[in-house]
Amino acid sequence: MPDLSATIERRLLINYRVDPRVAEALLPAGFRPQLVDGSAVAGICLIRLGDLRPARVRPRVGWHAENAAHRIAVEWDTPTGPRTGVFIPERHSASWLAVAAGERIFPGIHRHAQFVSDESADRMHVVMRSTGMTVDAGVVALPELPGGASGAWGSSLFPTLDAASEFFRAGSTGWSPTRSGALQGLTLSTSAWRIEGGKALTVRSSYFDALLAGSAKLDSVLVMRGVPVTWSVPALSLTPGRATTPAPAAP
Repeated sequence: MPDLSATIERRLLINYRVDPRVAEALLPAGFRPQLVDGSAVAGICLIRLGDLRPARVRPRVGWHAENAAHRIAVEWDTPTGPRTGVFIPERHSASWLAVAAGERIFPGIHRHAQFVSDESADRMHVVMRSTGMTVDAGVVALPELPGGASGAWGSSLFPTLDAASEFFRAGSTGWSPTRSGALQGLTLSTSAWRIEGGKALTVRSSYFDALLAGSAKLDSVLVMRGVPVTWSVPALSLTPGRATTPAPAAP
């Protein structure tokens, strides 16, 4: 897969506190839930990308896309120690290109979905509908206070907005399953990482609603806007049950 560049026009990170046993049952062998305060961390990423393109292509040639990813924060073992990232069991996109190019240009299986969004400077409402999957999320971005905090932002998982921001920045490699059962990864990087606090007005996800009653509880919302990013294939290859580093090239 090629490196990809884009601008995150809007990204909602909607976070759930999940029973670790329930989260573990959703993971392929080799992964374990990354725990925070005894709970697994999972959620929904609702992201609108602009100027999406291969990294070496100029921005004006890129395209726009609405995407949704259901994700679970994970750890896995490598020859050099444990690593963190996210496992993405479900990916949806409004772009037929992403659906057609899944596993080749984009990681894993992408299913087509319809997106409807209504957004202003401080309020965002995104609805996603696909066969067997729906998401309805209304969020308000909270005003930034002196020192970088967000007014009225709260979480039972993270003590501060900065702690939540660092958690997701550190776990920036996402792994997606392919039709053959392999895993494909991409690592997000940016020199302009910035997260705002958000507050959920309404959140429904058929994925989390289908889990054991009471096992997934809405925790918090984070917002990213106007952030240039690049995705690259991680140096570490991963197959269910084990992780390896690529063999060095022959001299």
